[in-house]
Amino acid sequence: MDDRYMHDRDAFNLESPLKKPDVPEEVQEAVRTLLRWAGDDPTREGLLDTPKRVGRAWLEYCQGNKEDPAVHLSRIFEEVGGYDEIVLLKGIPFHSHCEHHMAPIKGKAHIAYLPDQKIVGISKLARVLHGFASRLQVQERLTAEVAECIWDNLEPRGVAVVIEAEHGCMTGRGVKVHGVEMLTSRMMGCFLEDQRSRKEVMSLMGY
Repeated sequence: MDDRYMHDRDAFNLESPLKKPDVPEEVQEAVRTLLRWAGDDPTREGLLDTPKRVGRAWLEYCQGNKEDPAVHLSRIFEEVGGYDEIVLLKGIPFHSHCEHHMAPIKGKAHIAYLPDQKIVGISKLARVLHGFASRLQVQERLTAEVAECIWDNLEPRGVAVVIEAEHGCMTGRGVKVHGVEMLTSRMMGCFLEDQRSRKEVMSLMGY
């Protein structure tokens, strides 16, 4: 993020109900310009506070720009009790925004890995997904980033990530087709190299 928009850390605590981040005037004016260009009047009552709200909303939408999702995989466990089968977190909901039209992306992800000697708390897999999703994205890159982060940090025997999502740039504009989901996948290690392992993990995911 541009240093001009970085403020005191506490001021940007998005989890605090008592503090709201400041929105620079140039950001607010950019929103007003967009409203005028779209044919509306930013001075009417219902839009007076919209520039601040939009600024704060986008700060939250893109908070992943300020974090390294790999940090969620830093605490690992090596006592697995002899477990050597697939670990799967299925149907993780997420929201993102596409970098082409800044339109919403809404979907779910299935994340699986085959441990070697390291496992991680299952909530951390969802945090990795949300860390990468909280940026302007394309679904293909999001899928690859999640898989590669797990591969690099857990050093498993295999990683499989499948994402299915609906894109606002297709449902709310252009062809305006609803109910169509885009499916992307990234397989690494045994799930890429071994057909039987790939078939097993895809079956567990429901495909």
